[in-house]
Amino acid sequence: MDELEIDAVAEVELDDPVLVEGLPGVGHVGTLAVEHLLEELEGESTLVRRVYSREFPPQVSIENGVSELTCAEVYAVDVPDGRDLLLLTGDHQAQSNAGHYTLTDAFLDIAAAFGATEVYALGGVPTGELIDEYAVVGAVSDESLLEGLEDAGVEFRDDEPAGGIVGVSGLLLGLGERRGFDAACLMGETSGYLVDPKSARSVLEVLADILGFDLDYESLDERADEMEDVIGKIQEMEQQQSMDVPTDDDLRYIG
Repeated sequence: MDELEIDAVAEVELDDPVLVEGLPGVGHVGTLAVEHLLEELEGESTLVRRVYSREFPPQVSIENGVSELTCAEVYAVDVPDGRDLLLLTGDHQAQSNAGHYTLTDAFLDIAAAFGATEVYALGGVPTGELIDEYAVVGAVSDESLLEGLEDAGVEFRDDEPAGGIVGVSGLLLGLGERRGFDAACLMGETSGYLVDPKSARSVLEVLADILGFDLDYESLDERADEMEDVIGKIQEMEQQQSMDVPTDDDLRYIG
């Protein structure tokens, strides 16, 4: 296999499409968001490209006993009453710095081939603690994009996320700007410890507002409820452990 191979699975006509990326990252926020879009818009989505690369881990996925080489996938979505979408998803990112550049260029090539000039990378920004209110933090490739996203509720903070944005999400902004794309990254706040459906919903609500489509969030909310149960059990364990720690009085003895 070559370093990079792109399979053209189908060809479709799209109206002013937007590339939306959701690859694995903090809290799996972007992945959850794009998976939910595909689930809710299944009737309007078509797999159009598979991207294979030696930069992905050396493994296959198995479904019903049948193997599939690790890849990234791009789906075209004809959105009723909204802008058409190109949804980029997959189970892995590249394993090297050079691979991130190679794959991001390939993803932008695909977007350009379908006529997209706008990109939204979806992800999470870690807070380091469990939270109740989920803000969406943003970054853009050009200052002219700030106002529209602020109107949709996106927060822009000085020097956040700390250390910048790594991986495909960051390079879609950096390389996208150099290639003439309007690019933005929408990052839902998340603890960073667990898969976070609530953060994914907060990002999707902003994206839906920006692009003008409606979504049902019932299945995502069900996953959030399941995670709440997990968090509750973790908190109970932490409380129990804190109660079991001996105090100074417990450690005193007569000798």
